[in-house]
Amino acid sequence: MSDAPSVLFDMDGQVAVVRLNRPERLNAITPELLDLLRETLGRAVAEGARAVLLTGEGRAFCAGADLAARGAGEMIEPGANLRAHYHPVAETFAALPIPVVTAINGAAAGAGASLALLGDIVVAARSSYLLLAFANIGLVPDAGVTWLVAKSAGRAKALEMALLGERMTAQEAADAGLIARVVEDEALMETAMGLARKLAAMPTVALGLIRKQVAAALTSTLSDTLEVEAQHQSRAAQTSDFREGVMAFLQKRPAQFTGG
Repeated sequence: MSDAPSVLFDMDGQVAVVRLNRPERLNAITPELLDLLRETLGRAVAEGARAVLLTGEGRAFCAGADLAARGAGEMIEPGANLRAHYHPVAETFAALPIPVVTAINGAAAGAGASLALLGDIVVAARSSYLLLAFANIGLVPDAGVTWLVAKSAGRAKALEMALLGERMTAQEAADAGLIARVVEDEALMETAMGLARKLAAMPTVALGLIRKQVAAALTSTLSDTLEVEAQHQSRAAQTSDFREGVMAFLQKRPAQFTGG
């Protein structure tokens, strides 16, 4: 058994590269992996990252919960296990002040599909796929994937995926509005890293507010959304990046954003 951590972390400039690292188990989820993933996302922010790139080591993104695991965390009542380990990760993604790019390099199944779709911009290798296999073993979707799919693709697609438990190809996922881009396998990491670097060079505070604004809009009225926009615009207008953006526009030069 490998002694390597189940989640790897590296800084590439101002991009935090986070890799699920149980390739011998197709990066299947354990409570320990989830806890370390949450800690790693916090570390990315603490170390000054302005964007996160999430992917998986080996030939899969994440095969979902490790049903063969025998750790104490997997033996507790399922609902308690979700509340203790899965939900905090989803909430951490949602609360991040920086954007997340997901690179789906292979199977993203079960809760692994949730981890993939928690990214703000999801790029998938053409050979990759999503799979909500819960019903195939008598369970229900969890880790937020019900919300993520229904909000992105709608009720009909969410029910089709969850009830039938069939693979959805990367292209089908893009056509359904679940992911942003499909690229050839060999171009996946270059494309995803390019997007992450672009985001890291943009006005960080504004991007963080945009993340929260879109999330709020999914469950808000128009009037509520208008108020959130007004509050966020006031906050964004106070940043040094806003001042730099306006000055660069007036001077007809590229802006040099610092994240402040």
